[in-house]
Amino acid sequence: MGPEDGRRTGRPRTDPRSNSTGPDLEGVGPVAPVTEERTAVLDLDAAVAHVTGTALRPGPVGSVGLELEAHLVDVDAPGSRVPWQRIRSLVDTLPALPGGSRVTLEPGGQVELSTPPYPDVAAAVAALRADRDVLAAALAADRLAAAPLGADPLRRPARVSPAPRYAAMAEHFTAVGCARAGTVMMTGTAALQVNLDAGPCAGWSERVSLAHQLGPTLVAVAACSPLAGGHPTGWVSQRQRVWGDLDQARCGPLLGGADPCGEWAGYALTAPVMLVRDPDGGAVAVRERVRFADWVTGEVLLGGRAPTTADLDYHLTTLFPPVRPRGYLEIRYLDAAPEPWWPALAAVTTVLLDDPVAAGHAAAATAPVAGAWDRAAHRGLADPALRTAARACLAAACAAVPPALRPEVEALADLVDRGRCPGDVVLDTARAAGAPAALLAATGAAR
Repeated sequence: MGPEDGRRTGRPRTDPRSNSTGPDLEGVGPVAPVTEERTAVLDLDAAVAHVTGTALRPGPVGSVGLELEAHLVDVDAPGSRVPWQRIRSLVDTLPALPGGSRVTLEPGGQVELSTPPYPDVAAAVAALRADRDVLAAALAADRLAAAPLGADPLRRPARVSPAPRYAAMAEHFTAVGCARAGTVMMTGTAALQVNLDAGPCAGWSERVSLAHQLGPTLVAVAACSPLAGGHPTGWVSQRQRVWGDLDQARCGPLLGGADPCGEWAGYALTAPVMLVRDPDGGAVAVRERVRFADWVTGEVLLGGRAPTTADLDYHLTTLFPPVRPRGYLEIRYLDAAPEPWWPALAAVTTVLLDDPVAAGHAAAATAPVAGAWDRAAHRGLADPALRTAARACLAAACAAVPPALRPEVEALADLVDRGRCPGDVVLDTARAAGAPAALLAATGAAR
């Protein structure tokens, strides 16, 4: 969410897939320079052209960036949130990471590693693992650990970051009627994000459509958030459930039509404005539903002025569809999960979109459950149709996955064959030893 809240850069980045792309509000990566173009007042045609022109970037597929969030845990007091200053002090003294990942912090104290782009998913996984090892060692020295789970299984949602933008975000969510879901999303969820090339423009429609169509099946496969507040929720992915409870004009999926760039422009301009930057660089919450298009046309005036291109770019970073066009594709619907599951999930997602044969099998397998987001989050692989689709997808992935990640993918395929997901392991631990034990087990740290 918040790249400003603690960052270390391991090495220079030259591609936007290196940006942190959780539910961040301020945009990501280097701040765009102030230019006459960015400060010019927009009209509706210019706004549409800007979003359409920046949605996807043509080129070959292949390179991969990964982002993994995790809940920060005090090993000696797993039921308590780690104070913000303790987190910041640790992050500020981290060494440069060997894989070049950036470290960022979320409003609830979650820690995120975001890799630069790598030539393939095996290299991206290797880099992220190396960077997690360095981070884990630094955390362990302070009796802390990171638990990659889709939702915090134990602690109540609470914001520990003092950043004003997150207070403004909470204010907006309250005003539009989803205060609880907004707080949980910001402070109690964690994701694995896979960032992939857009590919040649002739294939954009099919590629974006497949990325969405895969969503429910991969939500069921990746589900790793069956607990909240120390108790089972009855949902296999509490994280996806929370996203479904948020404003769907901001968080709902695109429709997957013939013109994904044009559709993204329409989505963006009809989505409500969440925040407006003030002259001092802060953020002021918008307390009513105002479409960006209405701000552009002058139907509503926000911040006492008309919007600029910089305002539009800022607005785009507050939109969270499960697949977000950022020049490349952000695949945002996977729960964070412990080893060996997150490497397997990264590999499966990449292969099912980038390998033509695997993509064809996946398209056929997932067509019957396209759009079944709520079923996937609620029942997961207990749903027969989703389980059938998942088994076919894992079989296709196993045939095409890089050899370095085949053991992890085969382990995930075996789990799916048994009708289980990573969250079932978490649930088993919680039932045997309690939710605190499940949270600690996900960190891999000994108490």
